[in-house]
Amino acid sequence: MRVLISTKLLTEGFRELNEKFELVFPENNIFTKDEVLKLIPDFDAFVPTFQFKVDKDVIDAAKGRVKIIANYGVGYNNIDVEYAAKCGIIVTNTPDPVIEPTAELAFALMLAAARRISECDRKMRIPNGLKWGLLENLGQSLSGKTLGIVGMGRIGQALARRALANGMKIIYSNRNQVSQAIEEKYSAQYVTLDDLLKMSDVVSLHTPLTDETYHLINSERLVLMKKSAILINTARGPVIDEAALIVALKNKSIFSAALDVYEFEPNVSKELLELDNVVLAPHNGTATVEARNEMSRFASRNIIRYFEGNPDITRVN
Repeated sequence: MRVLISTKLLTEGFRELNEKFELVFPENNIFTKDEVLKLIPDFDAFVPTFQFKVDKDVIDAAKGRVKIIANYGVGYNNIDVEYAAKCGIIVTNTPDPVIEPTAELAFALMLAAARRISECDRKMRIPNGLKWGLLENLGQSLSGKTLGIVGMGRIGQALARRALANGMKIIYSNRNQVSQAIEEKYSAQYVTLDDLLKMSDVVSLHTPLTDETYHLINSERLVLMKKSAILINTARGPVIDEAALIVALKNKSIFSAALDVYEFEPNVSKELLELDNVVLAPHNGTATVEARNEMSRFASRNIIRYFEGNPDITRVN
């Protein structure tokens, strides 16, 4: 059996898979689409990352032999999942390993935005870049503030746990209300999205990208937020209408934003790069050595279990 891996990754997490299958990685950072189209007909499984788009062309080239596309990540909007299913190809993802590192980064972004850490760091490196003083460079405290979590899944709950320990109040919106046990665990209150935006001091997005969540945060919803509010996005870039967010940040109709994902990534708007009241991270939610290796192990287990006939895989189609 042969496994094609779209992107150069740490090899430690693939140790078990490498003992059972032949693995092929790109020599450079990532295979091009043309390279994959040539290679994939000779493979039994494919492991793409969010950087590689698995469209109909790729699936058509794969469907003669590939049985499973084991996506490296929890989000799978890089894959035409419906077409893969029509072609008899199973698609899986890696939900468990991303929970804690993504929530950890979301909390770090909250702190950085609230206390203006990256802005002050940047200006400290410029001669006379900022003033020192008791009333200079003022940020906001998070303790005692209200965190609104949009998408109360496992990452949202992991963030709630951190925020609760920091003395924050938790409200959330979700497609469906979570169980009473979960609400009690985090002292969380279920509200509508519009009410959440009006009530929250910090809004953190944790939704998948779907037709319903595309531009979920747009100009109409941004005006609902407090002028002192902070917007965090570690979900998917197009959940926010980036042009509308830039206007809100320029006009200071919200205090700040902190983004790990972008509407047109890997391209980041020049206007975002020029603004002081936004913290930018390079889609880094799971970028720890531990998380990367665990994601590799998780994707490997999906492949091994599938070919061994074990139904215990994280199938998404």
